[in-house]
Amino acid sequence: MRYTRVTGGMRIAAIGFLLMFMGGCELIPPKRGDAGYTPATPPTPPPMMQRNGSIYQAGYDIALFEDIKARRVGDILTVVLVEKTDAAKTANTDTSRETEVSIPNPQILFGGEVQFEGRKILENSLSSENEFTGKGNSIQKNKLDGTVTVSVVSVWPNGNLLVQGEKWIGINQGQEYLRLQGIVRPVDINPDNTVESTKIGNAQISYGGTGDLAEVNKKGWLARLFTSVFWPF
Repeated sequence: MRYTRVTGGMRIAAIGFLLMFMGGCELIPPKRGDAGYTPATPPTPPPMMQRNGSIYQAGYDIALFEDIKARRVGDILTVVLVEKTDAAKTANTDTSRETEVSIPNPQILFGGEVQFEGRKILENSLSSENEFTGKGNSIQKNKLDGTVTVSVVSVWPNGNLLVQGEKWIGINQGQEYLRLQGIVRPVDINPDNTVESTKIGNAQISYGGTGDLAEVNKKGWLARLFTSVFWPF
């Protein structure tokens, strides 16, 4: 029977591959045309009626005062991104504790003390001192401006619109993408068929990039190992 010796480097590599497997969803870059962001196809309209010689034909009417706002499956809607977050958190912790216990030498009958060879063997004392100081400070600011045009994929019974879409821009060594999903109320849509991103319910907005420039801004798997919760030190 043959035995394989496992070295320290092999252990680190195995742990690294395990982390890559556990975080595989984060390592796989997004692709254009994912099912969760593709536009919806509007339903096929019924066939037009045959001409009967009349001046006004059914199905050939023109709506002169039709609302241009999105309201049906397949309609498009432009989302104006006005996202801005500013968060700050500060935490200070300072604790201390001191304990001191003294046990005098007990006395036995007639006032004598318990001794052995002239020493008070039962007299003792105990003291302890603990102190902890912790400080934390976190500041995070994010801002996202721009526009992205999405498609209506579903109209709910209450009239709300489920929209989704993405925008891809190829720049030099890679591509940048902007994705959005969410729920829009028809009353929040402006007359020019736009809506602010702050008025979209359950909004899921993601912005990122792929390619060489995006890869060099990511940590390697070994660096991720040393900064992960699995690293015990």
